[in-house]
Amino acid sequence: MKLNERGRRRCQKPCPSEERPGCPAGRGGPAAGTGAAPRRPEAGLLALLHNTSQLDAGGPAGAGHGSHSFITCYYTTTSYPTPPSARCQPRFLLSGDPKVPVLYEVERTRTGKSFSVRSVKAIQHGKPIFICQASFQLSQQSPMRHQFTMPTVPPPEELLTQEELIEKFLQNPNLAEKYRRHLNKIQAEDVPIDIKPVNPPDIFSTEQQEPKQLFWVRARGYIGDTDMKVHCCVAAYISDYAFLGTALLPHRQYNVKFMVSLDHSMWFHAPFRADHWMLYECESPWAGGCRGLVHGRLWRRDGVLAVTCAQEGVIRVEQKPIQSKL
Repeated sequence: MKLNERGRRRCQKPCPSEERPGCPAGRGGPAAGTGAAPRRPEAGLLALLHNTSQLDAGGPAGAGHGSHSFITCYYTTTSYPTPPSARCQPRFLLSGDPKVPVLYEVERTRTGKSFSVRSVKAIQHGKPIFICQASFQLSQQSPMRHQFTMPTVPPPEELLTQEELIEKFLQNPNLAEKYRRHLNKIQAEDVPIDIKPVNPPDIFSTEQQEPKQLFWVRARGYIGDTDMKVHCCVAAYISDYAFLGTALLPHRQYNVKFMVSLDHSMWFHAPFRADHWMLYECESPWAGGCRGLVHGRLWRRDGVLAVTCAQEGVIRVEQKPIQSKL
């Protein structure tokens, strides 16, 4: 999906409603019974999500689907007077085709006074490529509250960005050409996220590491104090960055042949600004059977746990040939 100049959701190619019933881009709008969410303006604040769909062009299944499906579900909970808490549990089924529009079908599974549940299906070529169930809770007060303690790390102002770290590697005149090409390719990617690793690893080392990573992350540009659904959707994209790769840190003697997400669940606990620095704490408690499991926590700078994430993916590796990087 793409956004038009008014920030409204539409498919990549306009299609008549009679040809694709229920398509939000169709002239007739959502077909009866599909539960598809109406198109709504976002006051130009979804430029980052527009970039998300562009970055997913190599295969739309991924963070872009999570963001688009989540915001589509969110539009169907407008009866709640305040921004609700939420959880999102997607499942990736098939690779997507970036040349074909994606049809999102939303089912209003349950609408209650405190909780609502929505089910989303992303369809291409008549087949579901992605499914997601999202649950929303009206904000409620409770005396029962606790959370983990945020890790103590240097502030983002004292750390180098990912681009600055790559530049340091590229300044090495003895760097092998294949590594130089790889780093230049990473540097050329237009990723709409500011990233500052807390303990950046030696990317050329084959030594095993503990399966844990810490990043300061934020969306590039200004989003502002807009509706929380925008920040939640941007966080869904941010949380996918290098997440599954955490499971590879103890196995750096291998080359990755194939790696893809199976699911990516998120629980939103507290309000946050996706365009403000947040600490992303990632860890992998288990890997085996060509699968890896990772957990993540997004912390606000004031120590409040804002988002919890979990992801499982398929990871197939092969032994890395032993050779010098110089």
